[in-house]
Amino acid sequence: MTENEFLDALISKSPKAYNKLLDDYEQKVFSTCISFVPNREDAEDIAQDVFVEVFNSIHKFKGNSKLSTWIYRIATNKSLEFIRKHNTKKRFGFLQSLFSDSFSIDKTNYYTDLKHPGIVLEQKETSQTIFKAINSLPEQQRLVFTLHKIDGKSYKEISEIIEKSINSVESLMHRAKHNLKQKLDYFYKNEF
Repeated sequence: MTENEFLDALISKSPKAYNKLLDDYEQKVFSTCISFVPNREDAEDIAQDVFVEVFNSIHKFKGNSKLSTWIYRIATNKSLEFIRKHNTKKRFGFLQSLFSDSFSIDKTNYYTDLKHPGIVLEQKETSQTIFKAINSLPEQQRLVFTLHKIDGKSYKEISEIIEKSINSVESLMHRAKHNLKQKLDYFYKNEF
């Protein structure tokens, strides 16, 4: 089956095509989601949302990029959207706690459930620190760093996913590495 035939089958809502799409992309989409949101249950929910979006909007796919690039773009956007919503809720909860004695804020760190299949770190504390540092980067830097270093995407693939030039991707990656180095140096100097 050619890609055009596959797309036509998806547009016509063929169950066989949907099953093939899930077989081909389910684990890849989940890996992308958990790279941004290292909490298994949330990453699974986001991945499910990605496929709902793909199924509902496949007729809008223009073919300007590869199908995989389009799917990764959706996965990346859904993950970032989740992070933005989560951060907004945390800020709202904090503000509520300032004005109410009855409201309790969850003091556990959300980004500590590190069961990412592609990352094996010796100590949970080190991995928590790294994810905190990554998540504190500006959004575009975090996006490029995560797609390249955690998901293993090339600069060309990232360029297609985020719709920026390869030079922009390289620049964002350079700034992300520089900022991470500063953040981690500061942490380790002040840890002892």
